[in-house]
Amino acid sequence: MSLPSGAVFDSGVPGQVDLHNDRVVAELTDLAQRLLDEARRQGAPEAEVSVTDRTGLSVGVRQRDVESVELNQDRSIALSVIVDCRRGMVSTTDTRSSSIAEAVAKAVNFARHTQQDPCNGLADPDRLAKHIPDLDLYHPEALDAERQKADALEAEATALDFDSRIVNSHGSSAWSQSGCEVYANTHGFLGSTRGTQYGTSVVVVAQDERGMQTDGWYTTSRLSGELESPQMVGSRAARRSLRRLGGRRVRTGSYPVVFDAQTAKSLLGSLVAALSGGLLYRKASFLADSIDTMVAAEGFSLWQRPHLQRAGGSCAFDAEGVATKDLCFIERGVVRSYVLDSYTSRKLKLPTTGNAGGVFNLELEVGTTPLSDLLGSIESGFLVTEMMGQGINLVTGDYSRGAAGLWIENGEPAFPVDEVTVAGNLQRMLRGLSGYGDDTDVRGNIRTGSILVEGMTVAAG
Repeated sequence: MSLPSGAVFDSGVPGQVDLHNDRVVAELTDLAQRLLDEARRQGAPEAEVSVTDRTGLSVGVRQRDVESVELNQDRSIALSVIVDCRRGMVSTTDTRSSSIAEAVAKAVNFARHTQQDPCNGLADPDRLAKHIPDLDLYHPEALDAERQKADALEAEATALDFDSRIVNSHGSSAWSQSGCEVYANTHGFLGSTRGTQYGTSVVVVAQDERGMQTDGWYTTSRLSGELESPQMVGSRAARRSLRRLGGRRVRTGSYPVVFDAQTAKSLLGSLVAALSGGLLYRKASFLADSIDTMVAAEGFSLWQRPHLQRAGGSCAFDAEGVATKDLCFIERGVVRSYVLDSYTSRKLKLPTTGNAGGVFNLELEVGTTPLSDLLGSIESGFLVTEMMGQGINLVTGDYSRGAAGLWIENGEPAFPVDEVTVAGNLQRMLRGLSGYGDDTDVRGNIRTGSILVEGMTVAAG
């Protein structure tokens, strides 16, 4: 499949680049207000609504030819009403007036048939954001299919031509997305956010006499000019695939384990889940009742930084309109805060932390040790570069996941390893943290470098 030279998708207005301009924000605001007015008219004293408009273009290629071109344009509504401490929720993509009335009626009806819960309700008015700073998240460009095709083809071609052992491709893609969301509630709060996201990715297959291995790389940013070049994406994908060739098994035992920056994100994600109110009030987390308790090594500090300029997880208010702020979850090994929305905070009799919808730019305090120095401290151990499966019990903290990576001998990578399991217990793993790399990966909502954990079990698959 090929595209005509210079093919461009835009908003339909000549020269229009700002797909989510003031006119669109005004439309979404008017739609949100109509929903709240209708909810009051139908007997819901409390209601909240999120109206989202998204436009995106993705071009996928495989084996040096275009495989797909996908343009998406959608508008959606999520409405929640509270009637006598009972909550009802609906979502729809139909924005006609008759459909709005029908959606509200369904939500009110659902609320009247659900269980009463005194913890239901909107966020407390004094917690709502009063000031919404500009976080520089919106950098729109005309949707240019030809340019994205060229980027995806270049990334894949660079990877395929990198080495004769790169024998196949699982595909490459380049994408651009633009979105606008308006959130409003019957406490009088109304806030809007706009954002863009661009990216390029590729996954390729390497082969030698022992078999095939697959790996890839991607780049993403709010600003297209900050992306890594397609050539860099392709060469990184090729190198990552090649370094996995010739994988061996290892003798089962207890070894130091380094999670590289990408896999360390999943480790921190598990920790955030254990700190989340939904598990805590059910007593389904090993970190229940842990405020002001030391649970990790003294050098470990974990923060939320929601107001970083142009970052992937930045937001001025959470999904309930509550103002976000810098927040320390773990300070030098001690739990200082949970991750709470209004409902779970009421369950725990604590104030909300402004984390409805999750965390915003979770950040491990930047390490100062180069990855080479972390590895240099290891006589015999394992560098994890890929995780597989879900083997985490957050009630007990038991941790067991499939992994692949590089075996370390005398501080240096010795050979690739695959089909192994790394196992331990999150409580002991947190206390066994002994090193933090300076190789911070800032892609996405979790920002961390490599993490060294002492004494995990590495077992042959």
